[in-house]
Amino acid sequence: MYLNIIKFGEALFESRNLFAEAAWLTLKLTAVSIFIAIFIGLFFALIKISKIKVLEWIANFYIFIVRGTPLIVQIFVFYYGLTEIAMISGFWSATLGLAFHNGAYIAEIFRGSIQSIGKGQTEAGRSLGMNRSQTMKRIILPQAFRRALPPLGNQFIIGLKDSSLAAFIGLTEIFGAATTMGANTFDYMTWLLVSAVYYLILVFLLTLVVSFIEKKMAASD
Repeated sequence: MYLNIIKFGEALFESRNLFAEAAWLTLKLTAVSIFIAIFIGLFFALIKISKIKVLEWIANFYIFIVRGTPLIVQIFVFYYGLTEIAMISGFWSATLGLAFHNGAYIAEIFRGSIQSIGKGQTEAGRSLGMNRSQTMKRIILPQAFRRALPPLGNQFIIGLKDSSLAAFIGLTEIFGAATTMGANTFDYMTWLLVSAVYYLILVFLLTLVVSFIEKKMAASD
């Protein structure tokens, strides 16, 4: 047991440069995909509550497709599908696949938070002379975003961990680096534990960021 701990510590220290680069790639995958997913989610949330049946059906169909198929399948569809149409890197294939996936869950988060705002807020906006879009932009969405932040934070963490599936299309993010080192040394367990340490660090940092934003928004209220 003692020797295993020493071996793990040596692997963690000696591979710090490789895993630092892999962690940076993981962060880029997560940040860019979540950024795109927020816009996708907001768009589908708005058309789902638009009361236009065709748009509502499109939003429901998109969410059904995402929920009903594994994320790894979605990433492979983007990877092999997009590369047949245009020259696109593995990074962008994975990013768009992750954004497509997370967007559906973020859409439901936004939908729930928007619908949780009382109708009196909409009526107040109308009484001030605002039209529907102005009321949504200036009154409803700021309040909805505050309410959505805790579940959004959870979805961001899930998105970070889901980025590990990018390893299956050849990206050397944290999980990809771990499996590569495991194949080279025939010691998968040690390297998987090393990858777990890096994921824990990134999740901890992301949790701190989300908590900081929550406190700032609470103070602004």
